[in-house]
Amino acid sequence: MARLVIVSNRVPIPKARGATAGGLAVALRDLLTPGTMWFGWSGRLSADPSLQPAIVEARGVTYATVDLTAEAHRGFYVGFANGALWPLLHFRLGLMHFRREDYEGYLAVNRAFATSLASVLQPDDTVWAHDYHLIPFARLLREQGFNGRLGFFLHVPFAPPSMLEAMPVARELVADLCAYDLVGFQTEEHARDFRDCAQRMLGAAVEGEWIRLNGRRLRVFADPIGIDAQSFAQEAERSAGDKLVQRVFGSLSGRALAIGVDRMDYSKGLPHRFEAFGRLLEKHPEHKRKIHFLQICPRSREEVDEYRKLRVELDRLAGRINGRHSDFDWTPLRYSTRTAPRATLAGLYRIGRIGVVTPLRDGMNLVAKEFVAAQSDEDPGVLVLSQFAGAAQELTEALIVNPFDPDAIADAMNMALIMPLSERKERHVALKEKVMRTTAEAYCRRFIDALEARPVARTAAVAAA
Repeated sequence: MARLVIVSNRVPIPKARGATAGGLAVALRDLLTPGTMWFGWSGRLSADPSLQPAIVEARGVTYATVDLTAEAHRGFYVGFANGALWPLLHFRLGLMHFRREDYEGYLAVNRAFATSLASVLQPDDTVWAHDYHLIPFARLLREQGFNGRLGFFLHVPFAPPSMLEAMPVARELVADLCAYDLVGFQTEEHARDFRDCAQRMLGAAVEGEWIRLNGRRLRVFADPIGIDAQSFAQEAERSAGDKLVQRVFGSLSGRALAIGVDRMDYSKGLPHRFEAFGRLLEKHPEHKRKIHFLQICPRSREEVDEYRKLRVELDRLAGRINGRHSDFDWTPLRYSTRTAPRATLAGLYRIGRIGVVTPLRDGMNLVAKEFVAAQSDEDPGVLVLSQFAGAAQELTEALIVNPFDPDAIADAMNMALIMPLSERKERHVALKEKVMRTTAEAYCRRFIDALEARPVARTAAVAAA
């Protein structure tokens, strides 16, 4: 039986006393069965790393990892992946910093990954690579002689041709994605943008979901990611009694809770969101002393200048809003950069009256789905959701807003606060049905079924012209 090999930038190796489940680990949990391999970076920096992967076995799953040098990590991860690709794919061209040496470093790490993985691959393995760190991986693995099935899923948005062309190596990136047998995106819009890029930049023939290029055919389709909604709903109900959640609930003193949970990133629209909450208190003073806004945004990528600047801006905005609106016994905006356990977040969602999910651009955004799953059926909260999050394509019963408009967000928050229980229930029933249907398990099953339906390659993929 063919083995599934998952490839990602970082591998979440389980600890001795249980796994530390990150977002990708949670999404792929149903695939982590005995016989599966997960390959990628260990998270360690080494002066002289070996290309021979280190192997750890846990509950029948093989975790194969390699180290990187500090220089390789800087060019691959900080320089190209997050300094150039991430802002481009999130429509932030002004933040894109392209350097040819970073791109060469990006290719070098992908080549090292391919060489390392090839040493432990079996001919009938099925390989599934994840996210923007690994766009050239298929071509480089084919150069190592692997002819098995190769799939790729992009968790972040994709850009249309007119924007992608701003990247000096756009044509090479599109050609590299075409070396996979199956490419998945969060929404049909993102899949269509990629097909348009292949047609415009490479002269590929596009027939529905299929691309024909250099004698090969690959399928490009939308496969929206989900969560284990039933399990998360149960966890939220249990965690409502958690000590920390109870402390937060008690501190509300009967006030409503609006909650946002995001990694600290400029794509999440956090300054606009803070500004919107300030506008809510100014435009609708009847809500003063009746609501708390809790924003949890753990720090990330602090080696990148834009992320450090973002934290300074959020500190300033939080201070300004609280300074203007707080009272001796009421601090309207609570802002924490600490990481919270998943169970605690589930409990906090449960007691939230408003879930504020307003990224400027996002592939999907699972916080929106987690908030819906966590709500009580008897007294549900209201989801305020950015039109530019992939989740907005499914969760149409949320209050959909333009995240660039703080007044629109403020108005939606006001609407959520005054919405009758009957309407909240009606919206929640529809949202919950969708979240329960488009699960992480369904996402994995759709992709693997589509990948295994592809015929095994017999010739190496053609490199970028």
